[in-house]
Amino acid sequence: MSPVPPAPLMGQLTKQPTKPLLRTLAGLPSARPPLWLMRQAGRYLPEYRQTRFEAGSFLQLCYDPERAAEVTLQPIRRFGFDAAILFADILLICQALGQHLEFRENEGPVLDPIRTAGELTRLNPNGIHKTLGPVYEAVGRIKAELPPSCTMIGFAGAPWTVATYMLEGKGSKDYPAAKTWAFGNPIGLNTLMEILIEATVAYLDKQVQAGAEVVQLFDTWAGVLPEQEFRRFCIEPVRRIIATLKAKYPTLPVIAFPRGAGTMYEGYAAATGADALGLDYTMPLGWSKDHLWSKHVVQGNLDPRLLVVGGSAMAEGVHRLMSTFKGRNFIFNLGHGIVPETPIRHVEELVRLVKGSEALA
Repeated sequence: MSPVPPAPLMGQLTKQPTKPLLRTLAGLPSARPPLWLMRQAGRYLPEYRQTRFEAGSFLQLCYDPERAAEVTLQPIRRFGFDAAILFADILLICQALGQHLEFRENEGPVLDPIRTAGELTRLNPNGIHKTLGPVYEAVGRIKAELPPSCTMIGFAGAPWTVATYMLEGKGSKDYPAAKTWAFGNPIGLNTLMEILIEATVAYLDKQVQAGAEVVQLFDTWAGVLPEQEFRRFCIEPVRRIIATLKAKYPTLPVIAFPRGAGTMYEGYAAATGADALGLDYTMPLGWSKDHLWSKHVVQGNLDPRLLVVGGSAMAEGVHRLMSTFKGRNFIFNLGHGIVPETPIRHVEELVRLVKGSEALA
């Protein structure tokens, strides 16, 4: 017997949504899964590279509402995805809080690392909107230009992932500083979490006011923590963010992406209040169907490298996903972001394969 599909969102308005992504998130049937890709606006597109060059730097692009809107809309025009996700970066909030941030060629983000709990006093969540105002303007510009069937997605980094960059000062493979805080100074890390929870709620609230219809929380480094710390520093902050947003916007759908969480995915949505779970590409499809789908909308999880390879390997991966979640509340996406070397023709073929399933339904 097939599991009962997820119920529509609590407080869902009587009028049913017509946009494919919003229908799926509301637990309503559709002929095919809605399709969008993480990092769908990016360096694999020549029009993005041109706009990025004109902006002068990555951060200047993020803070230029006209150009940020333009690169967000580029993949919508080219591929006809069912959702546009705001072009920004999860670390803008660090800069808005008062931490120095820059992006270096071939190195990525670099911040002045926080080394002691006393340094947390430099962070000011009350002043973030002055810095992030251009982001909200970009959301409004994008929403005004989207096709009627396309959903506007806002986003933020989840507190744990943002904290890892703030504490390490850059990306890391083993997160020595962040994990030292988690194990050896959990009270200090809790203080940082409180600041990030407040700032993230305020950031997402403004995005919703500007036109975001769905928000996604990216917890890219959730999988580096063991269970006890995962519950304390991944689940609990996300739960509080979602609860606060839902208190103001009861029908706002929230997608959570706790990358690398493995079997800790089970129970994550119920514990956090997320409406949908983004699956990373390591999650077995059979396990995900048996343990997650019966209770939640799932999103994912094609390996981005299959999109680079293309051909029969990509087609088989798409077929496995479509077959596993056929007739279920499922959002087609990648298991992480699209990579710069992805051929455009492979993305075009992916769109044909997913959208072609509508004719076969």
